Amino acid sequence: MTQVELLEQHIAELDDDSFSKLREWFIEFEQARWDKQLEADSNAGKLDFLINAALAEHEAGLTRDL
Repeated sequence: MTQVELLEQHIAELDDDSFSKLREWFIEFEQARWDKQLEADSNAGKLDFLINAALAEHEAGLTRDL
């Protein structure tokens, strides 16, 4: 049995309260991983194309004040 299958089995056996706590923990954990990856991609310049596109739109007069 793989680790994932074992986890699935254990999760399926959780009571409602424990499952709810696990779900909340997992959501926070996933968001933290996403934030870390986004920061790493940004620091590596992988998102520069988004900045460049926004600046080009602004310079072309395609933006408005908020």
